[in-house]
Amino acid sequence: MYKKLYSRFLAAHPHELHFACHSHHYWPDVTRDAQIQYWDDCCKYVDDKWSYFFSQKVPQVQKLIAENLRASYPEQFVFAQNTHEFVMRLMSSLNWQKTIRILTTDSEFYSFDRQVNRLEELGNFEVVKIPTQPFATFEQRFSKAMSEGPWDLIFISHVFFNSGYACDVAKLAQTAPAEALFVIDGYHGFMAVPLNFPLIEERAFYVAGSYKYAQGGEGACFLYVPPATRHRPFYTGWFAELSKLSAVGKQVGYPVDALQYAGSTMDFSGLYRLQATLELFKNEGLSVQGIHAFVQQNQSLFLRELDQAQHATFNKSHLLIHDVNHHGHFLTFDLGSTEITQNWVKALASKGIKTDSRGSKLRFGFGLYHEAEDVRKVIAAITSLNI
Repeated sequence: MYKKLYSRFLAAHPHELHFACHSHHYWPDVTRDAQIQYWDDCCKYVDDKWSYFFSQKVPQVQKLIAENLRASYPEQFVFAQNTHEFVMRLMSSLNWQKTIRILTTDSEFYSFDRQVNRLEELGNFEVVKIPTQPFATFEQRFSKAMSEGPWDLIFISHVFFNSGYACDVAKLAQTAPAEALFVIDGYHGFMAVPLNFPLIEERAFYVAGSYKYAQGGEGACFLYVPPATRHRPFYTGWFAELSKLSAVGKQVGYPVDALQYAGSTMDFSGLYRLQATLELFKNEGLSVQGIHAFVQQNQSLFLRELDQAQHATFNKSHLLIHDVNHHGHFLTFDLGSTEITQNWVKALASKGIKTDSRGSKLRFGFGLYHEAEDVRKVIAAITSLNI
C-alpha cells in the first residue's frame, strides 16, 4: 500500500526484504529532494542561513512534531545532532558538587547506559537500574523504586530497544517525585507507538529523533523541555544565545524557552529530511495511530503464520512479548545464545531477508513498506531453513 513512497530505497535493494527497520528505516523518496533543497538554501542564503533556519525551518519542524505528539507547546522542542548530546546537557543541569542519584533500567540504549556506567566511576554518581523483566511487574517495581528516592534524574524508555516492550511512561511520569528530572527516551516510540503526551507535557522531558521510525535519517534529534523549566546546564553552546536571555548579575544568561538546552553548530539537512517525511505522512493521512495499526496488522499476521508453522525455534516460547498491544514495531526472539542467533541472521540473509540482533536476541522490524506478501515470504524462508 505504501511501497510507492519508498521506491528509491526499494529499487536499490530489489532482492532484499528489509526487516531490520527498527534499526534503520528506509527513507521515503521525498527525503532526497529535501537533501537537495538544503544545499540550495545554503547556496541561496550563505551567511544568512542561520537566521533562515531558526526563523523558518525550526518552527515548521517544531509544529509538525507537536502535531504528531499532540503537544501544546511547539516552541518547547529544541534540536541537536544526536540524543546523547541532550542526555549530557540534562545531566549538566544537575548539581555535580553533591552525590547525584540516577534511577533507570537495565534496558536503556547503549550510549546512555555506557555514559552512566562511566559517570558512576567518578564516585559522586549513584546509578540504580531496575530490571525490565519480568515485564508483567516492571511498572509496579519501577514505581516503587521512584518512591524510595530522593532521585536527581529518572531516565526510562517508552519502548525498550532490546525487547520491544512498551511501558506506560505517561502514568509513571505523573507519579514521579517532583524534585527529579523525569526523562523519557522516545526514540523507539516516536512515530510508531501512540503516547498520551498531554498528560506529561508539564512534567517530563522527552528525547527522540528521526533515525528510526520518523524515517528522516540521522542528525535530526530533539528534546522537549517542559515550559516551566528554568535550568542552567553547564554544557551549553552559542545557539542558546539566539533567544531572549535571563541572567542574574554577571551570570551567563539562558533563554526561558527550550533553547536553554540548545547546543552549537549542526548540519540542518536532517531537519529538512525530517520535515519532508512528516509532511508526507500528513499529506497521506498517516497519523501515529494509523501507522501503528498498520504495523500491528502485519505483526499479528506474522505471529499467526508462525503458530501455524509450529517452528521449533521461532515460536511463542522464544518470543519475549506476546501482546502486540503493549509492543513497539519489532518482535524479539531470544534464541538462547549469540552463536545460534548469528547463525540465523546469516541464514536469513542468504534468503534475502535482512534482520537485526543483539546478543542472543533476534529482532524482526516492521514498517510501512511491508505488505502481507512480504510477511509470508519471511515465514516461508524461516520454515525452509534447518539450523
